[in-house]
Amino acid sequence: MTRKKKDQLTNSLTGLLFAASGLTYINTQSIEAAAFIFFGGAIGLMLILFAIGLMKQRKMNAPGIRQVDEMNGKEFEQFLKLRYEARGYKVRVTPYQNDFGADLVMTRDGRRIVVQAKRWKQNVGIKAVQEIVAAKSHYKAEDAWVVTNSQFTKAAKELASSNGVRLVDRMQLIHILLEKQVA
Repeated sequence: MTRKKKDQLTNSLTGLLFAASGLTYINTQSIEAAAFIFFGGAIGLMLILFAIGLMKQRKMNAPGIRQVDEMNGKEFEQFLKLRYEARGYKVRVTPYQNDFGADLVMTRDGRRIVVQAKRWKQNVGIKAVQEIVAAKSHYKAEDAWVVTNSQFTKAAKELASSNGVRLVDRMQLIHILLEKQVA
């Protein structure tokens, strides 16, 4: 949720608390009842927002994502190999150097997919998309993906969209991590 939406939600809920408290006072003529409604509602909302925050934090710290953040490039490629094999793909890791833009070549259901793996701290840019587009042709693949533990720049998303490249960002990687564990 963006900061603006969070602020709007907070303002709306605060207004609702004041309205509920005001209506309670008008109907009961009891300042205690109005205060109870206001403070009880505020505490309830804070608990709900705290629980939502905990659930989001737990999801972001899903098993493995912190370990992924600590991997080097080679380890990340091997990690992805295992994860995609667990999802039913046949996976081949390309040579670490001179890989023609692809780190993994995968097949499933007769389709060949080339994957560029980017274990980075910053957002992944346009270069990764350019490389995987070239690799798609070189490896005669039907599909091309860029997988990262980070996010993608706007330019990378635009180029990927116009070239049919699938981008797998941090949140999608977390979902992969949450799937069945690799034995």
